[in-house]
Amino acid sequence: MSKIPVLFGTVALAAGIGVGTALSQSDQPAAPAATVPAAPAPYVMTMGDMMNTLIQPRHAKLGLAGRARNWPLAQYALVELRQAFAGIVKAQPQFHGLPVGELVNAAVSQPLNAVDAAIGAQDPKQFAVAYDQLTRGCNACHAAVDHPFVVIKAPDSSAFPNQDFSPHK
Repeated sequence: MSKIPVLFGTVALAAGIGVGTALSQSDQPAAPAATVPAAPAPYVMTMGDMMNTLIQPRHAKLGLAGRARNWPLAQYALVELRQAFAGIVKAQPQFHGLPVGELVNAAVSQPLNAVDAAIGAQDPKQFAVAYDQLTRGCNACHAAVDHPFVVIKAPDSSAFPNQDFSPHK
């Protein structure tokens, strides 16, 4: 029996310490909540952003590699260009109410296939014709979405001074 009052006293003491601690903490003014700045809204690329950063450089690199007859680099640039178009179609399926996938398909699918065939044949004349078709397809698409003032052409010179487009073995 003598153990019960000791045990009871220990529990009461522990409870009292806990209550006392809780009371003393609640008597203190609450610390101001840390102000967490709102996360910035993620930047969503516009169609112009995507065309300027993803498509136009790859179009230029494809033309430069083909002109230099660097067929492995031209093939790589072609794959990169196709992947960029596919990414844009996923990122922005509609542009000014028009289906981007259908626009891309109508404008560049056949010319991209012609470029691929020219690269496979390693034929510079065939490449030049196919690349011109691709460029005209780009401009036709721009006109279709009320941007006829965006005119793409084959590059006159490299905008990539840090890349050698000549073939290397």
